[in-house]
Amino acid sequence: MAQMKFTEKLKNFFSSHKQITEEFFENLTDMLIEGDIGAKTAFEICGLLEKRCRKDKIQDEKAIVLILKELMLPYIKSIKLDPEPGKVSVYLVLGVNGVGKTTSVAKLAKYYSDKGVNTIMAAADTFRAAAIEQLILHGEKTGVRVVSHQHGSDPAAVVYDAAAAVSARGDGLVLADTAGRLHNKENLVRELQKIDRIAREKAGEGAYRKILVLDATTGQNALRQAEVFNESVGVDAVILTKYDSTAKGGIVITLGKELGIPVAFMCTGETYTDIGDFNSETYINDFLGL
Repeated sequence: MAQMKFTEKLKNFFSSHKQITEEFFENLTDMLIEGDIGAKTAFEICGLLEKRCRKDKIQDEKAIVLILKELMLPYIKSIKLDPEPGKVSVYLVLGVNGVGKTTSVAKLAKYYSDKGVNTIMAAADTFRAAAIEQLILHGEKTGVRVVSHQHGSDPAAVVYDAAAAVSARGDGLVLADTAGRLHNKENLVRELQKIDRIAREKAGEGAYRKILVLDATTGQNALRQAEVFNESVGVDAVILTKYDSTAKGGIVITLGKELGIPVAFMCTGETYTDIGDFNSETYINDFLGL
């Protein structure tokens, strides 16, 4: 059964709380936590909201939601990722298995190649033979070149070769699909740190980004994944997959507030074009039903 969207929960919450009492703010805090806004942030937001409502004697639902928006918006960080002409850009795409990482790489490849960027996908998840095959298939479907080595080979060498191929054309973008086996964290971190070194060397100045793919429906698990990758190699931006104003959408607020990580893209479906630039204002309006 599909989870109720946060917007619907909020509507139901207001219809069952006609009086703006202390209990109202306590229950709202619980609901924000359920919507995956971290507990500390949820208490902070509701504390400020309660002060404002008491001070200005606000009882109106729409006015309360607008104050919520005002309090949440500063925590929602966005970033626009545009490869610079004349440079080799390398975007390392990170994430655990199962979040839609390889598909996100293909969506990005279509997105950028449609904008006229010389784009190459690098099959740097050499740990899973299926990941290499999957990326090659995406390459055939999108018409974007894929650089791959055999299963079990050095992933950093794949990124090196992809960057050299882009460089030979003058400029462009390498989108590197990487392994995501978090259960074997030490090996993964070592491997990612080696790829990170090579990618940094091969990319033009200021043209290297590490992008983490997170499944919007996994809530606090997504936050833990972000912490692990951020500690290991650093994260510059996030792609949220399976996002449809989900019940777990509050993860964006927590990412921005607790880790300072901005969101670059949202994926809302399965096709190659179901990816769009993240917009903080649109997101918060969707989340709060404005």
